[in-house]
Amino acid sequence: MSQAYRFSVAPMLDCTDRHFRVLMRQISQASLLYTEMVVAQALHHARRDPDSASRSARLERLIGFDPIEHPLALQLGGDEPSLLAEAAELAAERGYDEVNLNVGCPSEKVQQGRFGACLMADPERVAACVEAMGRASGLPVTVKHRIGIDALDSYADLLRFVDIVASGGARRFAVHARKAWLDGLDPKQNRTIPPLRYDLVHRLKQERPALTIELNGGLDSVDDCLSQLQHVDGVMVGRAAYAHPLRWAAVDRLIHGRTCPTVPKASTVVRGLVPHARQWQQQGGRLWAMARHLVHLVEGVPGARHWRAQLTREAGARSAGPEVLERAALQLEERGL
Repeated sequence: MSQAYRFSVAPMLDCTDRHFRVLMRQISQASLLYTEMVVAQALHHARRDPDSASRSARLERLIGFDPIEHPLALQLGGDEPSLLAEAAELAAERGYDEVNLNVGCPSEKVQQGRFGACLMADPERVAACVEAMGRASGLPVTVKHRIGIDALDSYADLLRFVDIVASGGARRFAVHARKAWLDGLDPKQNRTIPPLRYDLVHRLKQERPALTIELNGGLDSVDDCLSQLQHVDGVMVGRAAYAHPLRWAAVDRLIHGRTCPTVPKASTVVRGLVPHARQWQQQGGRLWAMARHLVHLVEGVPGARHWRAQLTREAGARSAGPEVLERAALQLEERGL
């Protein structure tokens, strides 16, 4: 099994799109990256578009990626085994490395669709979905979930969920170490208010050593991750990776054990995006789609605010092209950043 899961960047809506993933690949070559959650039913409808050009465009928008993004996991949302199997099969055709089932999102919209965290109350259905996805695609199928939901928040409930889902073929579980309150808290509150229970995830790994257990939630630094890797197989970082990309520049060396001749800097990250920007523009895309992720790249140094403001102004123009990134990279290089 690939060791990419030792450090991964969590799937995040409106954050982990193809452009941010290419950005993170400039920082870590070895880590596992995730797409935003893609709803299986949306792929089903796109795949059946009678117009071939429209079908191709819709699928590219939903699950297109740059080969540089590997290793890459497609996160899927849904609760219907047949639809998820179709989506997983499509992921295999497209060249994804694995597929992940979202059993952690607490949003009201996701609950209305009967998927996300509410599925923790129905582990048998999750197991059926996992089994169907694996059979259809041949890819590793992983599950991202919470330690519990609402009143189903005991360790026994967590263990029962994992055991049943494992019976469907899942061997790797990314566990967000907070329970989800589905009634009364919004998604943002669910990221902070329920207390973190790392001890439950540690116990899960101890009692199910044959499973690969990743810990997600509250990890803000490489040191935090190294500490947790004493107890679990992998760590998954979300908001801290998006808000502070360069904080993770030492991940390949310290977590993946790679020899890294140079440490990624802001300028090398921006310059590394230029080929991607050029290709994106040739496809009719606007530069701002990727430049919006760069505003978090430079922080805590004199002139950072001015650099961000200039990049935002120039990249926001409809005619903006890769030369904007080249100019931004040069400005950083001149300052040794």
